[in-house]
Amino acid sequence: MTTTNTAPAEPALPTSLTPARLAHLATLVAAGARARRVATTSPFTGAPLADLPVSTPEDVEESFARARAAQAGWAATPVADRKRIMLRFHDLVLQRQEEALDLMQAESGKTRRDAFLEVSDIAITARYYARSARRLLAPKRRRGAIPVLTHTTELHHPKGVVTVISPWNYPLSMAAGDALPALMAGNAVVQKPDTQTALTALWALALMREAGLPTDVWQMVVGRGSSIGDALMEGGDYMMFTGSTASGRQIARNAGERLIGASLELGGKNAMIVLADADIEKAAAGAVAACFPSAGQLCVSIERLYIADEIHGAFVAAFVQRVRAMRLGAAFDFSVDMGSLTTPSQLETVSSHVDDAVSKGATVLAGGKPRPDLGPLFYEPTILADVTPEMTLFDHETFGPVVSIYRYRSADEAVTMANATPYGLNASVWGRNGTEARKVAGRLHAGTVNVNEAFAAAWGSVDAPMGGMGDSGLGRRHGADGLLKYTEAQTVAHQRLQGFTPPRGVQHEQWARILTQAFKTLRALGIR
Repeated sequence: MTTTNTAPAEPALPTSLTPARLAHLATLVAAGARARRVATTSPFTGAPLADLPVSTPEDVEESFARARAAQAGWAATPVADRKRIMLRFHDLVLQRQEEALDLMQAESGKTRRDAFLEVSDIAITARYYARSARRLLAPKRRRGAIPVLTHTTELHHPKGVVTVISPWNYPLSMAAGDALPALMAGNAVVQKPDTQTALTALWALALMREAGLPTDVWQMVVGRGSSIGDALMEGGDYMMFTGSTASGRQIARNAGERLIGASLELGGKNAMIVLADADIEKAAAGAVAACFPSAGQLCVSIERLYIADEIHGAFVAAFVQRVRAMRLGAAFDFSVDMGSLTTPSQLETVSSHVDDAVSKGATVLAGGKPRPDLGPLFYEPTILADVTPEMTLFDHETFGPVVSIYRYRSADEAVTMANATPYGLNASVWGRNGTEARKVAGRLHAGTVNVNEAFAAAWGSVDAPMGGMGDSGLGRRHGADGLLKYTEAQTVAHQRLQGFTPPRGVQHEQWARILTQAFKTLRALGIR
């Protein structure tokens, strides 16, 4: 059934990833000198990769203490100075990108194309917040209770120390991308990257310190959530988490108990709708880009395709042809279309979801099996038809290179089907009539919707908020929300001359009549 092209695995690591370089990055983990060690392996080959110290709860507590001591001085640093550091970091990321690309591929198994998107993302994010923070954090005049007499100002103060827990699938975007606005807002950060991809996060930390960030302002710990999770929750003044919905619910409960804020990007079962007037070839190419980046291990990638009856056959033929032509392999260059899954557990999930669907009647149009000939964690890009509700992947997130394809008769039916999920992270709509496509997009229950694009248009629009609805989380990254969520808003209201209490010699009843008439006058004049 499949004719997916393949490329031979490349077992050797790039020359930039010398044992000395990897060992140096490991020294940036906040852990004691006699810390227990944990080893990671390369998804491409299963060969040993990193040897990392494991932080204890006491190490985490010490990191928070150092971060809290450093945060006061960092918050007092003028925003202009923070901006200069952030822009230097931006430049270093672009200058040193080859090492970052090598690290991301070695740790996650993704293609160089997908790794470069992370470099681009962090450059855009760093530049945006460097140049927007002063405006976003500046004191803002607000309308006072009494025009002219009430001088009201909105201020924003940093939360203090922010806890960031970042995942393995996008180790640069998620690690640095969530820390940068927290730092620009004047906070310190204590972060736990996923152990499998900790080297990439540590690389970003090293560059930020080289750019001028004081050492203790951003720290990283490594360890299992079951061991250091409580210390991470108890030490921070705000929680930024990207991961599963189940873990997000527990973090939300814990944050609620502590009365601290939390921003949570969680799971998704994202849908793409192809309208009847869509350009079939462009939509088929867009579906490939939507479904298989980082082997489908992307929170905003597409797992459900809804195709209009009128073009269903032609679209499926074009899409299947493109997927079967995809080139799989482990290459530290831009020559392959899809790489490896990252962990054995992801391979197990993908295999079990596909096997379950096939055993219950699903039809494999492309892919459908692992590829151990390429490496231990490779799985073919897979298209399934005839998927029904009793199959696990019908409504459960697979988080792998698998997409189910359905047909619909009307746009209303497509919207209903796409919205039939508790998740609401990302969606995609394709059609030649942009006005109609945007109307459909506005009806979808998703925090971001892309028209004639997969996910990059909305994600890359960093001046606009990005986040999930429903079981896909709460809070937003990017835009003003992505920075101001890391601050405490304060209102300072200075009342001058006359307030709400009666002036001397005026009775309360008479004063109430005067204020009532004043309110009516303001209403008539259109004054808010």
